[in-house]
Amino acid sequence: MTETQGEQLDDDPAIDDSPFFEANAKAKAKYGRFNLAVVGGTGVGKSSLVNAVFGRDLAKVGKGLPITEGVHYYSDDTLGIWDFEGFEIGSTTSPAESLRQHLGVVAQRSNEEQIAVVWFCVNSTADRLTRADIDMIRELDDAGLPVMLVLTKVEWDRTIAGSFKPPHGVQAFKDWLDEPIDSDERPVDIPLQGVVLTSTQTKNGKGPGHGLGDLLTQTLELSPDNAKDAFRVAQKLNLPWKRQMARSVIAAASTGAAAAAAIPIPVADAVTLAPIQLAMMGRVSAIYDLDFKTMMSVSAAAQMSAQLAGRALARSFIKLIPGVGSVVNASVAAALTLAAGEGWLRLCEQVRVGKVDLSKIDEAWRDFSPTVVSVIKHLVTQQAAHPKKS
Repeated sequence: MTETQGEQLDDDPAIDDSPFFEANAKAKAKYGRFNLAVVGGTGVGKSSLVNAVFGRDLAKVGKGLPITEGVHYYSDDTLGIWDFEGFEIGSTTSPAESLRQHLGVVAQRSNEEQIAVVWFCVNSTADRLTRADIDMIRELDDAGLPVMLVLTKVEWDRTIAGSFKPPHGVQAFKDWLDEPIDSDERPVDIPLQGVVLTSTQTKNGKGPGHGLGDLLTQTLELSPDNAKDAFRVAQKLNLPWKRQMARSVIAAASTGAAAAAAIPIPVADAVTLAPIQLAMMGRVSAIYDLDFKTMMSVSAAAQMSAQLAGRALARSFIKLIPGVGSVVNASVAAALTLAAGEGWLRLCEQVRVGKVDLSKIDEAWRDFSPTVVSVIKHLVTQQAAHPKKS
């Protein structure tokens, strides 16, 4: 532990951490839940696909509710999965009619459970869609739902240039889906909003697959505007999306801190910045879909609060910069908050990708907490962006 951190823990008073958890809850409510429908038979790879994109086992997303025969709804705070199981051959009810009935059941559910996008999953080894597949896709389209066809379990081949391409048969299937025709070469109306080739692991099973980035991009494009942020929060693969959202929150908090210090405050009162910084951290945690309330011990929360109280860091900062004086002005408050936000963002990313052991979060935070150097860096950046007029 550094001298500054030790000083913070000894000198700073206990901080109320409620702004963190209140802001976290409000952010979760604001972003809402992203509801995805996955359609496909058993063994097509739906569970693997959901796990790869969202980091959840389809059967363990949360409470699995058997809404009706053939339909399950799995949900947690940020993700809802409507799982439409395969349709039995020989049933007196056609697949399209069964799906229509299932969609009617979904329509009766609450607004927060309504489907945003449909992944219609088909094994890539098939060479055509069946008549039942086409009829079901039309039913989904008639219900006003954007349907993306996801070809699963593609065994990609490495080219001489080092890139990857699908096998010839899979590419031929994709070409047919782009411009489907029947055996008489007449156009077939299949209302798809996109076709994506995917695999959740490499051919030898020793690494991640391919096509998941395209799946993310197209899913986001098809999502209603009011569900886009929910999708960015629920998915786990695209960290730049989360980073962009988080930095918007950090910038707003920095502006709020600067306003709080518009009339310079004594270093001893820099603790008043803590609620702004803690609320910022709570919102960023929601973006990374992390529940620190269950992850962190009481001692870790107390230490985190003390380190963000601002007083010891501000004191050290002022000692290093001659002429600043013994007060925290708007520029310093903004820089302190930006540094705290960037440190917290990096920690959240490391937790999200599994590089920080949650059982050691107490020690890990110290490696990401704001330093005097990071504060100076942000202050210099601010001054360069907003030079004083002569």
